[in-house]
Amino acid sequence: MRIAICGRNLDDLRRHLAAFPVEVDPANPELVISYGGDGSLLGAEREFPGVPKCPLRDSRSTPQCPQHREASVLGQLFEGRLARSVMGKLQAIRDGRRLVALNDISINRFSVASAVRYRLWLDDELYATQVVGDGLVVATPFGSTGYYRSITHSLFRIGIGLAFNNSTEPINHLVIGDRSRIRVQIVRGPALLAADNDPAHLRLEKGDTVEIARDESNAVLVGLDVFRCRACFALRQGRENPE
Repeated sequence: MRIAICGRNLDDLRRHLAAFPVEVDPANPELVISYGGDGSLLGAEREFPGVPKCPLRDSRSTPQCPQHREASVLGQLFEGRLARSVMGKLQAIRDGRRLVALNDISINRFSVASAVRYRLWLDDELYATQVVGDGLVVATPFGSTGYYRSITHSLFRIGIGLAFNNSTEPINHLVIGDRSRIRVQIVRGPALLAADNDPAHLRLEKGDTVEIARDESNAVLVGLDVFRCRACFALRQGRENPE
């Protein structure tokens, strides 16, 4: 099998892979193994969009339960015993520039000393004339375990989630249909538009408009249940057993 690898501590991963019949071919991979945490997976999807990904946690940085050591997970992977999941993505368009996210699209205040003000439409219907706060997070179900959860203290399984980050108005967080369209106009900026952990942010000024919707592409993840194992998570939190 032709694979590409990305992430951190890749020499460790290469040693584990030596036991398996694979060829590292980043030019034409059939599978990408991201080695690390969620950030490594997001970077892998950005670099190799659409190619199936197996996210694998590295033991040097994150403790693992006995069932999910690297050698065990790789053995299951190459024996075809890991489940595949298809995850939807989001796109954000501003002036023809398109950003794509597996986790979330976020609009953030540019200055720590000043809030961002924005207007919000859902499916062309004005939802909020003005929201003042630190910004807005628009998340996929996959991404709802990240920044969205830290703001709302909640998760969702279907749809698109909107989290209003530290807004001054009493406005509830939303989960809308996955084919809904979101439009945001900056009333007072500047602000920053970001997709996942992509360092290529876009600066937004007063009057700029961003269109956010479900992207037509998907991410294919292999072994997501292993990557999000609750026993492994408990170890990372310093607990012996999952809740």
